[in-house]
Amino acid sequence: MAVPATVAATKASLYVGDLHPDVTETQLFLAFQEFESLSSVRVCRDSMTKTSLRYGYVNFMSQQDAIRAIKVKNNSYLFGKVMRVMWSHRDPNARKSGRGNVFVKNLAESIDNAVLHDLFQKYGNVLSSKVVVYDDGKSKGYGFVQFESEESANSAIENLNGSTVRDKQIYVGKFVRKGDRIVPGNDSKYTNLYIKNLDLDITEALLQEKFSPFGKIISLAIAKDDNGLSKGFAFVNYDRPDDARKAMEAMNGSQFGSKNLYVARAQKKAEREQILHNQFEEKRKEQILKSKGSNLYLKNIDDTVSEKELRVLFSSCGRITSVKVMRNEKGISKGFGFVCFSNPEEANKAVSTFYGCMFHGKPLYIAFAQRKEDRKTQLKLHYAPQQARLNGSSAAVVPGGFSSFFYPNVTSHMLQSGLLYQPLGLGPGWRANDFTLPTRSFQQSQVPIVPSTNRNHRLNRGRMNGHTNTVGKAHTGVYIPQLQQYYQMMDYLTA
Repeated sequence: MAVPATVAATKASLYVGDLHPDVTETQLFLAFQEFESLSSVRVCRDSMTKTSLRYGYVNFMSQQDAIRAIKVKNNSYLFGKVMRVMWSHRDPNARKSGRGNVFVKNLAESIDNAVLHDLFQKYGNVLSSKVVVYDDGKSKGYGFVQFESEESANSAIENLNGSTVRDKQIYVGKFVRKGDRIVPGNDSKYTNLYIKNLDLDITEALLQEKFSPFGKIISLAIAKDDNGLSKGFAFVNYDRPDDARKAMEAMNGSQFGSKNLYVARAQKKAEREQILHNQFEEKRKEQILKSKGSNLYLKNIDDTVSEKELRVLFSSCGRITSVKVMRNEKGISKGFGFVCFSNPEEANKAVSTFYGCMFHGKPLYIAFAQRKEDRKTQLKLHYAPQQARLNGSSAAVVPGGFSSFFYPNVTSHMLQSGLLYQPLGLGPGWRANDFTLPTRSFQQSQVPIVPSTNRNHRLNRGRMNGHTNTVGKAHTGVYIPQLQQYYQMMDYLTA
């Protein structure tokens, strides 16, 4: 939508963030319609779902109206949510550089965007201020302030870091993008401590008194739930790494209240995830080494077979440590599972005893369990010779009695499309045990298929294409149904 410009001046565009998801362009237009040079508005939406991305743009024909809109509309309410109104920065590098951006944490719950703006504006021109909140609008205790210049940001950090705002000591520092944050190692310097096993009646004042003898504390916070009750853990951030180290060594394991404290270096989420991942991998490798040669993979299991039945079946071979039948999300068996024995000798006995035996009307396939990477490597080695033959001359895989020059293009097409198959059978090592191998006899004629000019032969081939076996092998050789297009082509060429 557009409005005729009444003021001839430089055009200006504003960014409007933190919009309610139900706000439409019409409603955004109505919110800014008091400014005469308003030219257009836009609410940005997802290209696929068309849902609001919760931000938009408001364009003016007059820069003075844009300046006034920032003063009037910034931190105002629309649909019950506070809007952030600031200058639009089209250059992505300028937005992502972090220049003039300040990170603030340990904020009191009563501090909102407007209060944060007022707190920092004395140090320079504030372009944007934001307190991060939950879905219900409650503050998460940290936020961001964007200054016009880097000098203003440095001045705010120097003057406000460690100061007390509404009975809480805040931390103010330069904003660092997530991708640029360095995860510290165990031997790196640190100032922030994580403390748990706190009594629920421990206050921040008591915690301050307990940890302040070790050095200057920049910020301190006890984690609380939605009702304002303590969660039993807290964070203490010192000014110097040496002070944090001394506090950790002295207070870890000491009694405070009715419990012994756990004090350690506070870790970022990425670092915690990495540590947990490494621990999981170590346990996984240890388990693999422990069960190597003892864990069996079973497939071709009937859907009605339970883990209890498998345990009973294999218990005669030794002590079973675990049995698992793999099932889908509905609880239906996937037809395979695992049986793990206490040692490799028992597992070998189970393979030699039950490999190929009939169980619930199906022959069991048993093999030693392998990691996914090992299976992939083994399959590549197994199928490498066959792939090499397929990539080479096609005459090597044409059935006997058919010369390659009869099928210069058709055979290669059939091989690529999978029309020629080798007879399927059971893998090596399968025993009879009430299960006989399928037998198929293939009779191949020594007379190749030769394109015939005789009309009767062409008609006979036409009947063969209709799956009527009425032609003698002396005239046609072995009929291959997949060559129907080839027969039709030869009929056309010899007509």
